[in-house]
Amino acid sequence: MSTLEIVAGVILILASIVIILVVLVQESKEQGLTSAIGGGYNESFYEGNKGRTKDAKLSKFTKIAAALIFIITIATNIAISFTK
Repeated sequence: MSTLEIVAGVILILASIVIILVVLVQESKEQGLTSAIGGGYNESFYEGNKGRTKDAKLSKFTKIAAALIFIITIATNIAISFTK
């Protein structure tokens, strides 16, 4: 194993752990029985400022970590194929 493979592997493991922890911290998106009865439409202050909440930030962080895993995996495979 080369140094590049080891470093990329460690970064991938750390990013995977971060994604797991962030997803576990996020709240469920389902509304339950109230959305089935009421149609799920809830216009409130919370809905208007949804982008500034903790869940929105966690969701954005999850997307960034997933993109990081994707990019590192592709870049590592390309770099290793050129070195062999």
